[in-house]
Parts: sequence; C-alpha cells; structure tokens
Amino acid sequence: MKKLALFALLISSCFAFTTIIFYPIDGYEKTGIKRLLRLELIKNGELKDASPLPEGAKKSWNDIQLNLTAKASDSVGTFLQVDDAFQKEINSLFKGLDKSYSLAVLDISNLDSIRYAKRNETAGYQPGSVGKLAVLNALFTQLAKIYPDSWDSRTELLKNKTVKAGVWGLTDEHTIPIYNVEKKTLVKRQVIASDVFSLYEWTDHMLSVSNNGAASIVWREALLMAAFGKEYPELTDEKALEYFKTTPKKEITDLANDVVNLPLRDLGISHDEWRLGSFFTGGANTYVGDKGGSIGSPAGLMKFLIQLEQGKVVDEKSSLEMKRLMYMTDRRIRYAQSPALKDAAVYFKSGSLYKCDRSNGQTCGKYMGNIQNFMNSVIIVEHPDNCTYMVVLMTNVLRKNSASDHMYLASAIDKVIRK
Repeated sequence: MKKLALFALLISSCFAFTTIIFYPIDGYEKTGIKRLLRLELIKNGELKDASPLPEGAKKSWNDIQLNLTAKASDSVGTFLQVDDAFQKEINSLFKGLDKSYSLAVLDISNLDSIRYAKRNETAGYQPGSVGKLAVLNALFTQLAKIYPDSWDSRTELLKNKTVKAGVWGLTDEHTIPIYNVEKKTLVKRQVIASDVFSLYEWTDHMLSVSNNGAASIVWREALLMAAFGKEYPELTDEKALEYFKTTPKKEITDLANDVVNLPLRDLGISHDEWRLGSFFTGGANTYVGDKGGSIGSPAGLMKFLIQLEQGKVVDEKSSLEMKRLMYMTDRRIRYAQSPALKDAAVYFKSGSLYKCDRSNGQTCGKYMGNIQNFMNSVIIVEHPDNCTYMVVLMTNVLRKNSASDHMYLASAIDKVIRK
C-alpha cells in the first residue's frame, strides 16, 4: 500500500518523472520561416558563432501539444475556481504591495487537481503588445472562413502568399531578423515599406520579436480576408491598395475593429476584459482610424489561454498552430528571462508602455515610467518534469523597473507552484 501511495503522489505532482527527448527545431520546411532554419543549424552545431539555444527552446514541431483537450467540454468557469491553499501562497508574494499588480495563475500539472489563484484580475490595463494575440486570433479566424474544410489550404496560404509592407509597416524601433538561406547570414533591421514576406513570416515577426509593423500588416491582411472573402488568396497588393484608397475610412475602421474583437466575444471575453482599438503603427492610420480604445485584463487573457489549450480558439488545429507560433525560440525577455524557466518550454507574449515626465524631478527611465508604467506578461510554462501552468501578470508600478520585477515574480511564482 505504501508503494501504491508513493506512486500516486509522484504522478499527481509537478515533479512527475517523465523522459523528454529534444529534437532539432524543424519548423522551416513546414512554414518557410527562414529564422527557424538558422536555429536548426545552431542546434545541430553547424553555426559555430551563434549563441547556444536554451534547453527549453529545443522542442520539435510535433512535440508541441495542447494540454487541455481532455477537458475540451468543460466551461471556462470550471477552471476559474479558486484553490484556497494555492491562493494563500500566491497572496504571500504580494504582501505590502498595492493594486498596481494584477494576476491570474492556473496550475494544470495534474488535470485531476487543477489549481487557480488570482489577484485584482478584472482590472483593466493598456495591453501593449499583448494585443498581438488578438491579431493572431483574427488571422486564424479569417483563414477558417476562407477554407472551412481544409486545414492544408490554410497553412499553404500562410506559407505561400507574400505581401508587401507598404506604409503599414512604418514606423517601429523593433528590428526583424532577415536570414539569407544561401549565404547563411543574419541581418537585423527595421521594417521598410518595400519589404515582402509570407503571411507566416510576418506573423512570426509579430510574435517572436514583437515587431509593431508586422502586427499592423497581419491585422491588415485579416481585414482584407474579411473584405474579400474567398477572393483573398488571389488578391494583389495593387488591388488591396485600391480598396484602401476608395473605401470610406469609417467603413474600414469598423471592419478592422470587428475583425479583431468579435472573435474575442465569441470566446466569452467581454468588451471590458480585452479589446483592441488601434493599429500598432502610425503608417496604418493613413487608411484606418482608432475606435474604442485598447484594454486587457488577467481575467480576459486567462480565458483565452484556457480555450487555446482546450483547442477551442477557432478550432483544435488552429489553437495548436497559434501555440506553436507563441513558442519562444528567440531571446527571452522580462518574465520569460527568469533563470527558473531556463529548461522549460515557454509560450509567451509580453507588452509594455511607459510614459515619463521629468519636469517634476522624479525618477524616470526605460520601463520605469513615472506617469504610466504598464508591463504585461502572458505565458504558458511547460517544465521537462511535467509541471505545467499558465500566468497572466499585468502591472502598472510607477518608477520601478518592471522588466526586472516581472522576472523576479516569475521565479517566485514558479517556486510556489513547484513547492
């Protein structure tokens, strides 16, 4: 009996003994994303001058799976029942801190004993680049409408259709990685109007390096998919430009707003829990206006993550593909940079917005705004030992380095969950 009890304890714990075999990063052939070919060469030792990949970045394409498909029929609300003991431990991390910290955390290591904790989870924050997940959802929603019965046709369109940046990609300080397959050289630079990439590559630029120009371009293409429907695959850049020049700006603005926000409402995420109201670059405002403002909350983002893992964001194949696109194989930052997560696979999006006023003599700097200092982290963590959880952390702590703060809290939350 003692042996049986010990065995039961092991399989229900974050420390369940599992064997993880890491395969080479193999997404290039499937997607055409050239950055991934470079990573595969690094993993195989063929590029000697590159920084080594963290262990957690070495999962293969097929190794990435959804964690909650066994509970796909469960409502979101069933996951959001607070575990009192877990809540007490999470509360201890925020002693003495004000409501500038908001959190939702869900431990799904053991599906028979899911644990949820929260803190000020309905508070609204400027989502920053976390809003790019809404654009990702919009893209896959429109692909499903164009090709409702063919997953292969959707991914072929992502891989083979190329589009030009135009003014939509301007301007953004974030660079994009441009890898030359023949010369095996990497250049990082800002997007320029003449850049042409596939839909897959623009989407990767939007997520892996959080390029704002790429996000506006992906949102533009989702808008065009909604406007042209099944004619979209043959749409040329010239015809798209004609549409933007001849269609009333209000009509384009309304459609753009619906394209990103209505799929969130379909997931049961309310207007006040998460919405996107403006594009990510000034160039986009040539043709589309702002509407309704942008807001995000831990409650809204956690609803998204749960349904993503259930396979219910658009459909199961779309959910899995979106999760793969969130998988971090590039440089880790902020929350994901925590040393505690080094060996874990992380699916991550971060967003920030800070504002300074130095006229009053107060401390202010990068990620240390004294007027606004928003920092948001959305992450799925999968440790090799089967410890798996999801966190949405949103903060607006003035005059404090939020990047370091999030990294510290990542380690502290991980320690509580793995305790």
